[in-house]
Amino acid sequence: MGANRKSGWKATLLQIGVLLVVFFAIQAWRARELPDGPAPPLAGRLLTGGQFALADAEKPLLVHFWATWCPVCKLEEGSIDALARDYAVVSVALQSGTRDELRAYVREKGLDFPVIEDVDGELARAWGVSGVPASLVIDRAGRIAFRELGYTSGIGLRIRLWLAGR
Repeated sequence: MGANRKSGWKATLLQIGVLLVVFFAIQAWRARELPDGPAPPLAGRLLTGGQFALADAEKPLLVHFWATWCPVCKLEEGSIDALARDYAVVSVALQSGTRDELRAYVREKGLDFPVIEDVDGELARAWGVSGVPASLVIDRAGRIAFRELGYTSGIGLRIRLWLAGR
């Protein structure tokens, strides 16, 4: 009975390992369309009324594409908001209603990170973003250090930002 239990654990661990490898392979494959190298230009009007320009932004910087209608983005909101307290963050809300609707959503959720509105998807196209959420970490030299399409944990983003700032 002890040998069967041991082999059962080994089989379970092997299956979990295979699932993790497949998961990370799919994540990498999905992110292949995101830009690499120097960050494309990014500028826009923030919901708060100010202007944002990537060229003038503090780095390292998280550029986070999301949408109010995206269930996975909703899972990440708290992590992105917490990151914005410690790191430079700018988010781009993709096709998320009118400016007033987006403002109401951000206020209702209590989100404090900077938001640029991308009504027609022009900014997303310029950055090669074909789905949300998409997270890109820009290093001190203005290059894309990390890119991720789909769910990313807060701790994972925090580590990537820390590495990009070294």
